[in-house]
Amino acid sequence: MRRFLLATLFFVALVTIWHFVVRAEIWSVVMLPSPKSVGEYLLGAARDGTLLEATIVTVRRLLLGYVIGIAIGLPLGLFTSASKFMEDTIGVLALGLQTLPSVCWIPLALLWFGQTESAMLFVVIMGTVWSVVIATDTGGLHKWTKVILPASLPYLVSGMKQGWAFAWRSLMAAEIYVTILTGFGLGHLLHYGRELHAMDQVIGVMLVIVLIGLLTDKILFAPIERFLHRRWGTGLR
Repeated sequence: MRRFLLATLFFVALVTIWHFVVRAEIWSVVMLPSPKSVGEYLLGAARDGTLLEATIVTVRRLLLGYVIGIAIGLPLGLFTSASKFMEDTIGVLALGLQTLPSVCWIPLALLWFGQTESAMLFVVIMGTVWSVVIATDTGGLHKWTKVILPASLPYLVSGMKQGWAFAWRSLMAAEIYVTILTGFGLGHLLHYGRELHAMDQVIGVMLVIVLIGLLTDKILFAPIERFLHRRWGTGLR
């Protein structure tokens, strides 16, 4: 409860500072809208269904790409940890590609798949696979066989969590640059807000993206991590 109150006070303070910065007119309200303006955009987008529809489209794309990326990355990471040859080849490749910004996959995706859902899916998968391979390799097959299975589980969850974060970033980049008619996601709202100089929309959508990321961590990954650490006594703080 104390942590919740402190966090609430912190964010209230941030919004208050934001409000007074706008009042000080350091920047034009076109460039930095007020918290009230952003709140009005979010309320309006929620009422007309735009925000919900975009969120559903984005989350659907994210889940599909993430699941495929996990299905590829987890076994590949386990095999990499079990073989010196795989470590020196696939492991090095994964390390290099994991550092590649997600936006770099978009030109390839557009050339290979065009302005399609497949292009977005490809970018999300590429953003997921290599981070999962690296994180899974850290707690890989040798720990499953030579130590105990539970010792590896926190590493695997960590790999999945990291893969989710990279998938999320990759999808946002893809939605900003790939224009398709099969569904407008949060990245598209962000892009069109920038094109129209509607900064209340840009900031509002950014806040929604951050909120979804936080909720995913708190609702999905954090409970699993706490359970594993409690169950196997690995001392999570």
